[in-house]
Amino acid sequence: MMVTGEPRLDEPPPEGATGRRKDRERTDGVGFDELYHAHFRSLTLQLTAYCGDLSQAQDLVQEAFCRAFARWSRVSRYDDPVAWVRRVAWNLATSRWRRLRTAQTWLLRQREEHVPGPGPDRVALAAALALLPANHRRAVVLHYLADLSVTQIAQQEQVPEGTVKSWLHRGRAALAAQLATNEVNHHE
Repeated sequence: MMVTGEPRLDEPPPEGATGRRKDRERTDGVGFDELYHAHFRSLTLQLTAYCGDLSQAQDLVQEAFCRAFARWSRVSRYDDPVAWVRRVAWNLATSRWRRLRTAQTWLLRQREEHVPGPGPDRVALAAALALLPANHRRAVVLHYLADLSVTQIAQQEQVPEGTVKSWLHRGRAALAAQLATNEVNHHE
């Protein structure tokens, strides 16, 4: 009586289950079936350690053996055909890892990043700056945010330094009044 069961996922099919002709697969004394049965498990274990996933390792080793079978007349003449299969499986694993990394990088760039909105101080400052005349606003922004000196602002705006100092003085006074008004209104 012969007991048959489900094939295990981490093992190659039992010998004789392939139904292929042995004479077509045998070249120079090394048969593909023998090579497959002798090394499938060890290559799968190696790739599992590399990939961290048994099913992925099985797929990679299986693909490497499929490529070896397609080139068996050449691969069987190598000194170590298992080394060729191993290298192909490792190359497939590396290529898969690179594709996954590229896809993950692309997805991260496509993801919306949620940035918290501006705080109440920033909103109040932006509103107060919007109420300033354009010359005063430009002078205040260039001096305090762009860290330009009065001389640099004067050169950029093509006005005397005294004009820039006047704009800064008036801009600061208007900002102080606006922000003080907002502060009082905010506390009430």
